Amino acid sequence: MFKLDRKFLIAGTALALSATMLFSAGVKDALDGGMTYTRADGMYSSYHINEQNLTGINNGRIATANELKAWDLDIMPDGTGLPEGEGSVEDGDELYEAQCASCHGEFGAGGAGYPTLSGGSMESLKNQRTAPGMEAPTRTIGTYWPKASTLIWYIRDAMPYAHPKSLTNNELYAITAYLLSVNEIKIDGVELDDEYVLNREKFLKIKMPNEDGFYPNIDGPDGVENMRKFFADRATNIGAGKRCMTDCIKDAPVMKIGHEITDVSPAYGTTRDLPPKKDKGAVSEVQELYNANCSLCHKTDKMGAPATGDKEAWAELMEKGFDKVVFNAIEGTPNGMPAKGGNVDLTNSEVKKIVEYMRDLSIDKK
Repeated sequence: MFKLDRKFLIAGTALALSATMLFSAGVKDALDGGMTYTRADGMYSSYHINEQNLTGINNGRIATANELKAWDLDIMPDGTGLPEGEGSVEDGDELYEAQCASCHGEFGAGGAGYPTLSGGSMESLKNQRTAPGMEAPTRTIGTYWPKASTLIWYIRDAMPYAHPKSLTNNELYAITAYLLSVNEIKIDGVELDDEYVLNREKFLKIKMPNEDGFYPNIDGPDGVENMRKFFADRATNIGAGKRCMTDCIKDAPVMKIGHEITDVSPAYGTTRDLPPKKDKGAVSEVQELYNANCSLCHKTDKMGAPATGDKEAWAELMEKGFDKVVFNAIEGTPNGMPAKGGNVDLTNSEVKKIVEYMRDLSIDKK
């Protein structure tokens, strides 16, 4: 027993010495000013690393240039990936009303649970809620977004919510032009009135109001070094001014809330219990599934989907046959409905029941 304990003691001492040697071999070259260490003897500092033999594991092949090109579709601030096309503010207004207003509100002023896209002020970004009644920061396209390329890229890949990637390049420019106009953004000194037509050439001249409000600048070839310099000046940029891993609280005073905001409505809650389920009356299980998963797009026709209760739309839809409609609801359709309405946890049987429910509300029973 003594020999076994002695072996453990010796092994533990050797491990500690090994870790100490590795720590001492660290180099202060991490991007945030921290240390990196040499990987040796199955260890990275005091952490074990996986050294199992990977011989025989098939990692696939290198992607071809065309395959990479098919995935590399981001739109960058310098214009890389920006499509050709054009669209007017007026056309964008009509498209926004048809495709976007049901979620984001009139003129981008905000909708139920969806981001506000316009309004506010850049000055509000400095608000810290340090006094009762102080306005919170308003982060909209015009006050917060530093690059317009992010806007048109996001619209292209993720909007409209019900059927993303369904907009043409001309429609992309039109909706982008409209959103810039309601945020009162000028392009090359020109106001964006209804007749203004946005295209690739004009887009590259956009300078967003908050373009210089972010630091450090991570764009371009100097991005990494700008980050390194930012973290190097910790006293200015990182609060306490030095790295701390243990007993940090003694080196910094505890900040107390100077102006606690209490006049909120409804009042702040202190309980952590789940809210009680509301009595929904005679609501069937399938109706709850419909409300939770399908009503957002099918309550009205504003999202481009056949509205529940629209007899004409559903009569045309059912010409495909009930089984085909159910199949499309389960598998999704190109540039249209996502599979199972975006909820992959729904069973095929549940989807079928939902389609039956919507059909029965939308066609004349004979």
